[in-house]
Amino acid sequence: MSSAGLENSQWSPRSPAERVLMALKMHGRVSASDLGRLLGTTGEAARQQLARLAEDGLVEATSEARGVGRPTQYWNLTAAGQSRFPDTHAALTVQLLSIVRENLGEAALDAIIAEREARTEVAYRAAMEGQSDLRDRVAALARLRAEEGYMADWWEAEDGSLMLVENHCPICAAATACQGFCRAELEVFQSVLGDVAQVSRSEHIVSGARRCAYVIRPA
Repeated sequence: MSSAGLENSQWSPRSPAERVLMALKMHGRVSASDLGRLLGTTGEAARQQLARLAEDGLVEATSEARGVGRPTQYWNLTAAGQSRFPDTHAALTVQLLSIVRENLGEAALDAIIAEREARTEVAYRAAMEGQSDLRDRVAALARLRAEEGYMADWWEAEDGSLMLVENHCPICAAATACQGFCRAELEVFQSVLGDVAQVSRSEHIVSGARRCAYVIRPA
C-alpha cells in the first residue's frame, strides 16, 4: 500500500484520530495491523484509535475468516466518517447548477462545463510542458489533482498499465447533480496524456465506489 497521497493532500491531519480517518479515506478497508504500518505505529495503537472512532460512529468493522484462527477485523469509514471530508461549497454549487439548468437550459450548463474543461486542460498542459514520458505525465497529473483536493495517487500495475486514483472528490455534489463534470474530466485526462495513452475509468465515486480510479495503458 502506498502512503504518498497522505503527504500530497491539502487536508492536513494533525491529531492521531485525523490521521486514522485520512488513512482509511486513502486506502479503504484495512485491518488494524495494516493501519498501524501505514501510520508508522503499532497495530494495538491503531486498534485503540479505531475503537474510539467507532464509539463516535465514524468507523465500523466487519469480520472476515481467513484460514484457521480468529477472523480478522477490517475497518471502513462510515457515512459520518466520509462526511468529515467536505464537498467544497456543495449546497451552493448544486443550487447554482439547478438555477442555470432551469432558467438557461441544458445547453448553457453544457457550455459552462466545456469552458471549465478547456481552462483545466490549458493549466494541466502548462504544468506538463517538456514531459514526454507517460509515467512522468501521469505523476504530474496526480500531483495536480492532489493539490486540488482529490487525494490523488498513482502507481504502475503488474500488467504494465498505470493506475491513477482519486480517494476524494471535492466536487462530488456537483458531479452527482450533473455528471457532465465527470465526463469532462475523463476527456481532459485523455487529452493531456496524449494519443500515446488510452484512459478508462474503472471505479467511480458517483456510482457508489469508494474512490475514482483510472486505468492508463499505452495506446
